[in-house]
Amino acid sequence: MKKGFIFDLDGVITDTANLHYIAWKDLATMMDIEIDLAFNERLKGISRMDSLERILVYGGKENDFSLAQKETLAEEKNKHYVELLQDLTPKDLLPGVTEFLSAARDYQIPCVVASASKNAPFILQKLEVFNMFDAIVDPSTLKKGKPDPEIFIRAAEAINLSPKEAVGFEDARAGIEGIKACGMFAVGVETTESLEQADLRIKKLNELSVGDLLQK
Repeated sequence: MKKGFIFDLDGVITDTANLHYIAWKDLATMMDIEIDLAFNERLKGISRMDSLERILVYGGKENDFSLAQKETLAEEKNKHYVELLQDLTPKDLLPGVTEFLSAARDYQIPCVVASASKNAPFILQKLEVFNMFDAIVDPSTLKKGKPDPEIFIRAAEAINLSPKEAVGFEDARAGIEGIKACGMFAVGVETTESLEQADLRIKKLNELSVGDLLQK
């Protein structure tokens, strides 16, 4: 029987992928690098610095900036992204999220956010679901990013569970790989890509029954 739920944020709770894309595209253009939506798919589920590195490699500029300069660039992107987030409201929750979280609370099942985004607390507050989560894993405390399972292991530890006692929800292959690598049951929320490695594949959370999922 499962005893906890662990959620990625973007693509599972809400979808700010387009806002990320706008912020990254504007930054890339400033560096004379052109990226498109197809390239943006490579940035799903990975950290801010890893995303920047991929953009620089794509543009052939991986050796053009010092670490300090890269950190400044990443912060500029984040500043732009946070500005775009100001208009986020509960209407931006994906279908079925509020109902699923409420059902989990009825079953007294703790929920954790395991996101590569350092903006997760701010986003959850804008969506007005911050209080429905028992913990948020701070990505700044992690040594490795997805697909490494560290973030999911830490999320389970935050609610005093082993990974095998929890269910992980992800919309990116890197996230599903991380969930499976620590022995956790994986629910793949398929938005733009097929998630064959997931134990269960859905389009929206409203397709799930909390009671049935706890029996997995």
